[in-house]
Amino acid sequence: MFVSDRSGNAQVYCWDRTVGTLRQVTDHPSGAQRCAIEASGEAVWWFADTNGDEHGQWMRQPFAGGSDEPAVRDLASYWPAGLALGLRGHNLLGHSTERGTDVSLVLPDGTSQRLYRHEEPAHAVDLSRDLALAVIAHSERGDLWQPGIRVLATDGLAIAELEGEAVGFSPMLGDNRLLLLQPREDRWEPVVYEPHTGERTSLDLELPGEISVEWSQDATSILVVHDHHARSEAFRYDLAARELTRLQIPHGTIENARTRPGGDVWFQWSDSANPSVFRALDSDPQFPLAGHPPQTALATEIWVDGPGGSVHALLSLPRTGVQPHPAVFLLHGGPDEHDQDAFDPEVAAWTDEGFAVVRINYRGSTGYGRAWTEALRRRVGHTELEDITAVRQWAVDQAIVDPARLILAGWSWGGYLTLLGLGTRPGDWTLGLAGAPVADCAAAHRQAMDDIKALDRSLFGGTPDEVPDLYRDSSPITYVDAVRAPVFVCAGINDARCPIDQARDYTNRLRDRGLPVEFHAIDGGHSVTAVEERVAVFRRQLEFSRKYIDDRRGLS
Repeated sequence: MFVSDRSGNAQVYCWDRTVGTLRQVTDHPSGAQRCAIEASGEAVWWFADTNGDEHGQWMRQPFAGGSDEPAVRDLASYWPAGLALGLRGHNLLGHSTERGTDVSLVLPDGTSQRLYRHEEPAHAVDLSRDLALAVIAHSERGDLWQPGIRVLATDGLAIAELEGEAVGFSPMLGDNRLLLLQPREDRWEPVVYEPHTGERTSLDLELPGEISVEWSQDATSILVVHDHHARSEAFRYDLAARELTRLQIPHGTIENARTRPGGDVWFQWSDSANPSVFRALDSDPQFPLAGHPPQTALATEIWVDGPGGSVHALLSLPRTGVQPHPAVFLLHGGPDEHDQDAFDPEVAAWTDEGFAVVRINYRGSTGYGRAWTEALRRRVGHTELEDITAVRQWAVDQAIVDPARLILAGWSWGGYLTLLGLGTRPGDWTLGLAGAPVADCAAAHRQAMDDIKALDRSLFGGTPDEVPDLYRDSSPITYVDAVRAPVFVCAGINDARCPIDQARDYTNRLRDRGLPVEFHAIDGGHSVTAVEERVAVFRRQLEFSRKYIDDRRGLS
């Protein structure tokens, strides 16, 4: 089961390896991006929201095809908060409303029993194979960045309280060991935990950056994917021998790695030159949708001295033109994500148009240690921009980019940083392209979904009413009167993360000052799932950029 946009929009597909059939499961108008398959293989689940607003319900459909029905009969619309599909039709479901988050045990008849409830966000993680235990993540302490772990009996009794991130129970029936990631110095360390005895076994990997882990299907080893300095590598850790063996996977980015019976590993792979493909470590399962798209140039790594330490960035140069190039500083979202040595069609499109593209893993990014990720909480937005400014200055000093032809661009958190950068450093940028941005931190907080409100409280240390100066200091709208560059803003009508009204108010303030500004409203939510719409948005951004940047003379 996987998600693909082969139909023109992100939809869910089922692939039956036995008979070689590929079937489209969903035809949801706003796309479908969340899915899961039951352990029996009899049915699939997918989340249906209302035009991209992320609020809806899980639907269930037979694997071979048939009509959809609500997967949980006694629940109305909700925001999804984790899902684990267990054995014998028992499933663990997290679901949030404006009143808080519930985690429920879903029974084979489609009814649910509440195991947990709290006003702060929580997340359903996994069910043990004997259905005796459940594990959840919670933020009862009010800090979404440092959640707690709770192991529950499926009658609701609390068994254990832990720190870190829960991964899941052993896949072997009768083995209730729990795999965790726990903080250790500046990294995350895998730990195998026995809930009933409290016994802990640390894997002591000493891998910097970020790691993700998964049990092998016979629970004798752990698959480890290590993301560090914008690239991935994978290992197999033998639990009995306590040995770590690197898997032979080319340099690039590994995503969605899964273990298979017999020890094989399936994963998606790409690098900055090659679009993503399905791969298998030890077999050739003839994955569907295989293709050989044209390549683009590999990105170059650069390291720049910044105020908080060395800043890592990826530089992609156009095949034509001479230095210094017009350039797009393309900022990732998150904020706790990172740009990787992975294919990005937007980067390829900009370089095809003659622009250099610079992607920066500023403080707040993952892949460089916990301290680097958490550093943005010192002064939200401004911390990241210090690193972006350092990389910009380096690229100008090296005559790689033309200071008169620089575009600041990004989506979500990247769109927020774009607007903040245009106002706090107006002389640095020729124009800005902001997608799904926060323009007014306080106004966005009041209109956003509850998980985003909790993230805000964690980042700022309170609500806008409790710490108004901090929200004001980090809000792009505070500096709107200093903006000098033309600005293109794109926002989703049903965006529950970065609500459209505050973004529209920001552009109206610019327009009132007589600045060139374009506002494009998308009939959807926080992300653009339709290929045609993504292409249309990029074309409008490119036309807007060409209107104010001339390749020969700089600012027109």
